[in-house]
Amino acid sequence: MKYTRIPILEKKNIALVAHDHKKQELLDWISFNKELLSNHSLFATGSTGSLIEGELNLPVWCMKSGPLGGDSQLAAMITNNELDMLIFFWDANTPMAHDVDVKALLRIAVLYNIPVACNRASADFIISSHLMDEGYNRIVQDYSSERKKEVKSWTK
Repeated sequence: MKYTRIPILEKKNIALVAHDHKKQELLDWISFNKELLSNHSLFATGSTGSLIEGELNLPVWCMKSGPLGGDSQLAAMITNNELDMLIFFWDANTPMAHDVDVKALLRIAVLYNIPVACNRASADFIISSHLMDEGYNRIVQDYSSERKKEVKSWTK
């Protein structure tokens, strides 16, 4: 199996997502870590991003709302090496109409080996790591041979 190293720079691109029942918890966490987060680029799904900008006055690149494709937009950014970590406070007790998109986002984050926090404790551990202020090389399985196969199958 072949692997490749993808650099994560000192300034991280961080995705912030929260289901409705977890939005206040995420806002509290961001508020507590506002100074540190202000040194990085923030991305969020629609309503979460609007709340972060409006209540905490932090600049955020807003995607669509999760159920309208925002989770998929973030997953695409991960596949293009445009996101370095995912902070996703998800509600494990409430079924979501877009559960498939949520699972796809989490699957892509794992597949592309980016740090993922799904609750406040794991987010605290990630953000307090010395790696937040340093570069890092994440190791990802090299799928280039698979992509070549896909392209060849389309050209037949």
